[in-house]
Amino acid sequence: MTNTEDRRQRRHHREFRIEEPLWGAEERARLRELADQVSALLAATKGSAAKPAGPRLSESDLAVAATALWRARKKLTGVQDRVAKQAGRYLSASQEALDAAGVLIQDHDGDPFDSGLALEPLVFQDEPGLTSERVVETVRPSVYLAGRRIQMGQVIVGCPVAPGTTAEEADAGHP
Repeated sequence: MTNTEDRRQRRHHREFRIEEPLWGAEERARLRELADQVSALLAATKGSAAKPAGPRLSESDLAVAATALWRARKKLTGVQDRVAKQAGRYLSASQEALDAAGVLIQDHDGDPFDSGLALEPLVFQDEPGLTSERVVETVRPSVYLAGRRIQMGQVIVGCPVAPGTTAEEADAGHP
């Protein structure tokens, strides 16, 4: 151990000091050789990473695929068929792979709605029993890639029925 390494080790309590490896000169030379090979391989990989091997998936294609996955999972919710359960497991595995890749698919059903949200309301409809505006149905989910939105969600918003309005008037859209 050199003087610098020795001083560095003595800064720590004895329990935390790292012993010098008991390697011979031949083993150290082999370790240096392997480290050089790994460094060269990493440098070569960085150079080739600048040029993609094949066509890249665009964000819009990724959003379309994520939306299709979301719709398929939504269709299978509550289905007790054996084949549907198996398909649901495949879809869940696909969802986990997208999650690991940094893709988030956000369903907005039941969320409070505010005009400042990054959502595209397709329809505002009166909904008896609501006290504030809420998303009653997500038509297209919001999709995020690494925290950045790549697809804006489309929703149907339920609005509270005005006091004194009958259920028939609310259904017909008349105040």
